Amino acid sequence: MFDFLVRRLAQLVPTLVLVSMLVFGLQQLLPGDPAKVLAGEEQDPAVVEYLRKKLHLDEPLPVRYAYWIGGVVRGDLGESIRNQQPVLDLILQKLPVTLQLAAMAMVIALVIGIPAGIVSAVARGTAWDWAANVFALWGISTPNFWLGILLILLFAVNLGWLPASGYVSPFEDLGANLRSMILPAFVLGNAIAAVLMRHTRSAMLQVLSADYVRTARAKGLDERTVVLKHALRNALTPVITLGALELGTLLSGAVLTEQVFTIPGFGKLIVDAVFNRDYAVVQGVVLVTATAYMVLNLLADLAYFAVNPRLRN
Repeated sequence: MFDFLVRRLAQLVPTLVLVSMLVFGLQQLLPGDPAKVLAGEEQDPAVVEYLRKKLHLDEPLPVRYAYWIGGVVRGDLGESIRNQQPVLDLILQKLPVTLQLAAMAMVIALVIGIPAGIVSAVARGTAWDWAANVFALWGISTPNFWLGILLILLFAVNLGWLPASGYVSPFEDLGANLRSMILPAFVLGNAIAAVLMRHTRSAMLQVLSADYVRTARAKGLDERTVVLKHALRNALTPVITLGALELGTLLSGAVLTEQVFTIPGFGKLIVDAVFNRDYAVVQGVVLVTATAYMVLNLLADLAYFAVNPRLRN
């Protein structure tokens, strides 16, 4: 396992370098001149020229990449041309919001999706199976922004139980924070739960027909032990992979959901940066997101060893 971990960590470095080159290169294809955007409506030529030199926009592309990647190695992701703030500070401001939203959404998805998948597989062909499949189809087919608007109309406008939008820091008021985050977390978790349910059901159906499950039943083990101890652990491998990918998607910023509920997370940050031609912010957010995906995939690989002892050899 240690050798596997070392090999995976060694693969991360060239992958991150390639990702950084793609992020920086594709960013240059966006229309517009950051210097002119920052210079304002008058766009004084002297000011534009000064800004181009300050931002190294007058240098060749490889030189600009060298400046940028050198700063990234030192922990400097550049400075926002719009807010005049370090990009790293902006990311650290938005990251806790997105982390909380992603964590709450994943908890909701796991609590709903995996049990529903297990029940659907064990009770195949019954009303429980039919109900779980209807739920999965509904969750996959329902657009997040539409569900979010309906929940706002029901719980905020009609019932008045929860706020319609906005964000409150948990350090200011934990109760208000949870009330403001529960609706967007449910909207995101509902869609992921539907996907998790389908994958869990499919994996469980394959495992429940395996020889070792029949042997466990022939030994007289009760059905709960057979399902939860022998079948579920072996069926979790594809579910772990899916969970890691979905969590990476959440960390990258659920753009539509954050816009509907006015959540100041990664999604809103990168949308504003693209509209403002704030190249440094876009590059920083995309690089952090790509790194998060790689780390989550590494953690998923390590989780395989925990749930499947056969992989440890």
